[in-house]
Amino acid sequence: MERFLTEEKEGLTALQVQSRMEAGLNNCDTSVKTKSGKQIIKENVVTLFNILNLLFAIAIFSVGSYKNVTFLGVVICNTLISTFQELHSKKVVDRLSVIASTKATVTREGKIREIPLDQIVLDDVIHFALGNQVVTDSFILSGEVEVNESFITGESDPIIKKEGDLLLSGSFIVSGSCVARVEHVGLANYTAKISKDAKYIKEVNSEIMRSFQKIIKMVSFLLFPMAILLFSKQMSLEGNTLQTAITSTVAALIGMVPEGLVLLTSTVLAVSVMRLAKRNVLVQELYCIETLARVDTICLDKTGTITVGRMEVVDLVPLSSSKEEVEEILGTMFHHLKDENPTACAIRDRFTSVASWKEESVIPFSSKKKYSGVRFQGKGTYYVGAPEFILFDQGKSIEKELKKYTKDYRVVVLTKEQTPLALLLIRDKIRKSANETLQYFRDQGVKIKVISGDNIETVSEIAFRAGIPDDSKRIDATTLRTRRDIEEAVEEYDIFGRVTPSQKKEIVLALKKHGHTVAMTGDGVNDVLALKASDCAVTVASGSDAARNVSQLVLLDSSFDSLPSVVLEGRRTINNIQRSSSLFLVKTIYTTILSIYFLFVDFAYPFEPIQLSFISVLAIGIPSFVLALEPNHNRMEGKFLFNILKKALPAALTIATNIILITILGSIFTFTHGELSTLSVITTAYTAFILLYRICKPFNALHRLLFGTMILVFVLGILLVPKLFSLATFTIPMLIIIAILSVLSYLFYNFYGKLIERISEKRA
Repeated sequence: MERFLTEEKEGLTALQVQSRMEAGLNNCDTSVKTKSGKQIIKENVVTLFNILNLLFAIAIFSVGSYKNVTFLGVVICNTLISTFQELHSKKVVDRLSVIASTKATVTREGKIREIPLDQIVLDDVIHFALGNQVVTDSFILSGEVEVNESFITGESDPIIKKEGDLLLSGSFIVSGSCVARVEHVGLANYTAKISKDAKYIKEVNSEIMRSFQKIIKMVSFLLFPMAILLFSKQMSLEGNTLQTAITSTVAALIGMVPEGLVLLTSTVLAVSVMRLAKRNVLVQELYCIETLARVDTICLDKTGTITVGRMEVVDLVPLSSSKEEVEEILGTMFHHLKDENPTACAIRDRFTSVASWKEESVIPFSSKKKYSGVRFQGKGTYYVGAPEFILFDQGKSIEKELKKYTKDYRVVVLTKEQTPLALLLIRDKIRKSANETLQYFRDQGVKIKVISGDNIETVSEIAFRAGIPDDSKRIDATTLRTRRDIEEAVEEYDIFGRVTPSQKKEIVLALKKHGHTVAMTGDGVNDVLALKASDCAVTVASGSDAARNVSQLVLLDSSFDSLPSVVLEGRRTINNIQRSSSLFLVKTIYTTILSIYFLFVDFAYPFEPIQLSFISVLAIGIPSFVLALEPNHNRMEGKFLFNILKKALPAALTIATNIILITILGSIFTFTHGELSTLSVITTAYTAFILLYRICKPFNALHRLLFGTMILVFVLGILLVPKLFSLATFTIPMLIIIAILSVLSYLFYNFYGKLIERISEKRA
C-alpha cells in the first residue's frame, strides 16, 4: 500500500482522495451495532417451541376440532412479550448512540474544509482543537495538545501529545490544538481493534434458561417418536376415528411441552423490566435480571463507575487573602478562561461568583507551562496552576502547607503575580451512591474487585474513599505477565491498577474459571472486552456506544445506586418463578409418563387439549402469575431445576398413578371413554389443587381469595358447561371412585413427597 507523505499546508489532492476511496481506505463505521429489528423478530418468532406448537395447531385444524387450539394463545403472548421487550431496548440504545462529532476538519489541496467522518481517508491532514474527539489514529505534524484517553485506556489523567506522537481514536482533546496526519482508518483504528470481538449478541448465563432448555431438549427428543407411536396406537384402537386419534395425540404432546412455563418466565421478567425502567434501568436482555441476582463477584471500573469521570474542588485553603476574595477571583478568572481540562472544569463548577472586571489578556492553560492566567484592567495578573511551575523558588514559603495535602489531593495554587493567595484541593469526584452501593454488595457476600487503567496509588485512594476496606490487597497489573499470573492474582487481590483492556477481559475470565458468577461495570471502549466476557455487563447511558451495545443493563441516569434494586428485583423474580414453575412442570412430567403408558394399553388417551388447558389455567396458569409477582427478597438457595423438580414430582407421580388406576377400574366397570376422561379430569384437577394449596402456604388474604376463586370457577365450569370440556354425566359408580381416589391422592402425594425428600437428602 502506497503512503502519501502529505504536506501539512497542502494536504491530499482530489485525485489522491479518490484513489483512497476506491481502495476502501476511508474511515468506515466500525462501531458495535445492535441487532436489527428484522433480526429480533426472526429470533423470537422462529423458535423450536413456536414451530412445534404451530404443527400441533395445524393437526387440530385439519380435523376440525377448533375448540382444542386454545393453547395457541399462550404461544402468541409469549412471542409478543419477548419481541416487544427486545425491540424497545434496541430503540432506547440506538437513541442514546449520538455521534460526538458529525464533521471533521481537514486540509485538502491547500484549503481547510469540513467533511463527513466516513470521508476521511488514509494520510488526510486533519485538524484537532479543544473539545474535539479524535476520530482516527493520527500522528501529530504540528502543535501540542492534552488528551483524555479514559474511554480507551482507563487512564483518567490528561496526557500531553506533541509533534510525532500518536493520537488514539476515541480520545478527546482537553486543551491545545494540533494538525495531524491520519495513520489508520476503519478497522485498523485502535478502538476498532479493541472492540472487534465485541459483538452485540453474547451468550446468556442464566440457570433458569439452561434449566428450561434441558427440559425442552429432553421433551423434543421424545416428541417425534412419541407422536408417531402414540398416533399409531390410537388409530389401532377399535372405535377411534382420525379426529379422536389426532386430538388425543396432540393433547399428550401439548401436555409434554411446558409452553405456559416459558410464558410465565417471559411475563414475570417483562414486569421486572418495567419496574426497573421506573428506576431508570434499561434491561436489554430479560434473563440478566436473574444473572445479576446470582452474582458473587462484581468488577468495577474506576472511571465513570466509582467516580463520575470529573474532578471536584474539595476545599479551598486561603493563604494571604480571605476566602470570599479568593472565590470571587476564581469565579471571574474561569468565566474568562475557556480551558476545558478536568481541573478547569472543576474550578468553574465550584466557583460561580463573577466580578465585573475587564479582561486585558488571557493565558490559556498549556501542558508545557502547567498553568493558566488572566490579566484584568487595574487588578493585575492572576495565575492558577501547579505550584512548582508558578512559584519556583518562592514555593518554599508554602512548602509545609503543600505537604499536608499532596498525599490525598491534586494541589494547585492561585497567585497574584508571584504572591500565593490560596491552595485548591482537587480530586476525582466519587459518585454519591458509591459507598452505599458497595456496602450493600459486601453485606450480600459479593466480592468486589476494582479494576482500572490508572496507577495503583490513584486507584487505591479512590477505592478506599468509595468504601473499599483499607486492608484490601492491591497490585500493579504490569507485574502480571502471563494468564497464569492473572488466574492466581484474582482470588488474592481486590484492587488492580495499570490494567490494559485485554487484561480486564482476562481478569473476568479467570474469575469465571474459579467458579464465580461475574458482573462487570464499565463505560469506555477499554471496558468492552471485559463487559462481553462477563456474566452480566452493566454500563451507564453516558458511556461509549460500544459499552452500551454489549451491556445487558444500561443505567439511564448514569447512577449505580440502582444496582441493589436490580438484585432485589432479580431475587423476587427468580424465587417466585421457581415457586410457580413447579406447577407447570407437573403437567410435563405426568403427560410424559402417561404418553408412554398408553402405548402399552388398549385405552384411548383420556385427555383432550381443551381439558388440559382448563385445568392448567385454573390450577397452574392464573395462580402462577399471581404468585410470581409477589414480594420475595430471600437469598437463592440450591439449583433451580432440582428445586422445581422436588416440588413437582409428588403431584405428577400422584396424577400418573391415579390415571393408571382409572384405566384398571375402567376395564372392571366397563366405563365409556367419556366417563374415563371425566374421571381423569376430576382427579387430575384435585391433585393439582393439592399442590396449589401447599404452594400458597402461608395463606394470606390474597392467597385465600386466589385458591377459593380457582376452585369455584373449576366447579362451575364442569357443572355449567360440561359439553364444552367434553365431560360425561356423573353416575353413582363414578362419584364413588372420585371419592376413593381423592383420599388415595392425598396419601399418594404424601408418600411420594417423603420418598423424594429422602432421595434429595441422600443426594445432598
